[in-house]
Amino acid sequence: MGSTRLPAKIMKKLLGRPMLEHHLHRLGLARRLDGLVVATVEEPASAPIVEICDRLGIPSFRGSETDVLARFHGAAEMVRADLVVRVTSDCPLLDPALIDAAIERVLSGEADYASVDVSSYPRGFDAEAFRREALDEAYAEAVEPVEREHVTPFIYRRPERYRLSAIGGGEGAEYRLTVDEESDFRVVEKLAEALVPRGDDWGWRDCVALLRAHPDWAALNSAVRQKHS
Repeated sequence: MGSTRLPAKIMKKLLGRPMLEHHLHRLGLARRLDGLVVATVEEPASAPIVEICDRLGIPSFRGSETDVLARFHGAAEMVRADLVVRVTSDCPLLDPALIDAAIERVLSGEADYASVDVSSYPRGFDAEAFRREALDEAYAEAVEPVEREHVTPFIYRRPERYRLSAIGGGEGAEYRLTVDEESDFRVVEKLAEALVPRGDDWGWRDCVALLRAHPDWAALNSAVRQKHS
C-alpha cells in the first residue's frame, strides 16, 4: 500500500478486481503449497488488504513495516510452516509451475533455498522457497538493515552455510511483469486481458510469446528500471 512510485498499487483494478486478488488466485494454483498467508503491516492503511483476505478466507498477519524479516517470521510461525515460499504482491501473473519447481528443490533435499532465476525469466515471476529453519536462523541472527528489510539476503549471502539452487531454463528476461509504475501496470493489463479469459492454464511461456508478438506492449515499460537493495 505504501509504494512511493505507484501508491496502493495492489488495489488497482485489473479486469474489475484488485490486483492482489489476481495475485492470490495465481498463487493458489501451485500444487505443492498447503496454504497462503498474507504478511502485511500494522499501519491502518493495510486495512483493505486484511478485508480482502477475510473475504477470500486467507489468513493475514500484521507485523513491522521496516523489519520485514520479523514480519515474515511471524507469519510463518502463525501458520506453523515448515517450508516457506516468499513472493511479492506486485506480481499478479505468477506461474504456479515455477513455484512448484522451487518447492521441489527444497523438499527433495537438494537445496535449503531455491529461487526463480530472474536473469532467465521476466521480472515478475520471482519466487523463493526455503526451509523454515533457515528463516528462523535469519530472524535470530540477521543484524544488517538490508537483511532485515529484504527477508532472504541473510540466507543467499551465505552459500557456505546454505545450499542454494536457481530455477533456470527460461526466456524473456528482458521483460518486466512486476508492477512498480503505471507503465508496468499497463503491460500487465494487456496480458491479463489476453490470458485470464482462457482460464488458469497459462504461464510464463504464454506471457513471453504474447510480448514477442506484440512488441508495442513490451515497449510500454521498457524504460523502467528495477530498484535494487
